[in-house]
Amino acid sequence: MDEKVDPILQEVIARNPGESEFHQAVREVLETLGPVLVKYPEFARHKIIERICEPERQIIFRVPWQDDKGQVQINRGFRVEFNSALGPYKGGLRFRASVYLGIIKFLGFEQIFKNALTGMPIGGGKGGSDFDPKGKSNDEIMRFCQSFMTELYRHLGEYTDVPAGDIGVGGREIGYLFGQYKRITNRYESGVLTGKGLEWGGSLVRTEATGYGLIFFVREMLKVRGDDLAGKTCVVSGSGNVAIYAIEKLQELGARVIACSDSDGVLLDEQGIDLEIVKQLKEKERRRIGEYTTLRKHAHYRAKGTIWDIPCQVALPCATQNELTGKDANTLLKNGCIAVAEGANMPTTPEGARTFLAAKIAYGPGKAANAGGVATSALEMQQNACRDAWTFDYTQQKLEAIMKEIHRLCHQTAEEFGMPGNYVIGANIAGFLKVAKAMVALGLV
Repeated sequence: MDEKVDPILQEVIARNPGESEFHQAVREVLETLGPVLVKYPEFARHKIIERICEPERQIIFRVPWQDDKGQVQINRGFRVEFNSALGPYKGGLRFRASVYLGIIKFLGFEQIFKNALTGMPIGGGKGGSDFDPKGKSNDEIMRFCQSFMTELYRHLGEYTDVPAGDIGVGGREIGYLFGQYKRITNRYESGVLTGKGLEWGGSLVRTEATGYGLIFFVREMLKVRGDDLAGKTCVVSGSGNVAIYAIEKLQELGARVIACSDSDGVLLDEQGIDLEIVKQLKEKERRRIGEYTTLRKHAHYRAKGTIWDIPCQVALPCATQNELTGKDANTLLKNGCIAVAEGANMPTTPEGARTFLAAKIAYGPGKAANAGGVATSALEMQQNACRDAWTFDYTQQKLEAIMKEIHRLCHQTAEEFGMPGNYVIGANIAGFLKVAKAMVALGLV
């Protein structure tokens, strides 16, 4: 850590006690910014780093709702509006029992730089609740979403703050949230939420965007090394939206995906994952991935196992934060892994990231590699603003072009600052520079 930056980190930790995920996210960015302060001393004078680490607004609220038994339940809701220097706050909502302020702040902080890398006019924010949709009825989820939006709506707007989905928040939840927003405001403001249904303002490719974008980024990382995805053996952690569509695009490009997972365990299919079965189980029936083996008898399922000890050439963590440790990273390298890219937010621990960087494999951090989701959300906002609807192919072409540009920017920035091939440094500095220059231009706000 640069001596000019370390005191800032220590102050962030002191001002935000107990928020370990937020501390980790800030540390990972700040430890790359020393050379930036040398080249741009005005950032220190304007205290840009200190300001960027402090959210512009933090909203915490009570969410009361009634379950199907008539019992009153109480959850906590969050929205952290982190930085609006480049545009309205943009970032998903996460509904999961583990959610607390530190997780929302880590996600919002990452979102600032991810959104900047897309080149789209969007700031960074994040929100959610410690409500867990798993095991709840549709009526319970609807009642919760309506209560959640009854408080949050006053902070939202297409020019103010535009949420989307995240873990636990898919098309069903977005529908209930948007319906309540429309009911309260008496406005059909399509651009206030993204990830909407295609019939009522959503965008083609939005469902696939994070997974597809991840693979476009991996393809670019391999291309600069004179390689490609065709024939590569891949493992993808998770079996939610990001993992499913990463698998789909990998298979389209000729890669062989042999493993995926969920929170209960790991599925291994040496003949290649049958994606239609996974989609049926996870998207339609909302069942556990282990039930795949009842339909493909040769496949193997390991309860509570780790996916990272399965030999592969390409590993894609697409489940949740800190799922890939330093020990896992060493195992992947020993087994011949040549590329890792993050479909989830901060899924690799600091020890794991250092291991990959030291080995000089192709390693794509989440703020660059999984930016396709929020980029396509911004494309959805564009379509809403002009009352338009684009074709799947046209939207996918725009997504692919954005991911290629993100890769180019990260690769070029890493070279400019003397660390060629280091996408962590490239992504952090490139995203930071976009936001920092805008903050200087806007004055002390």
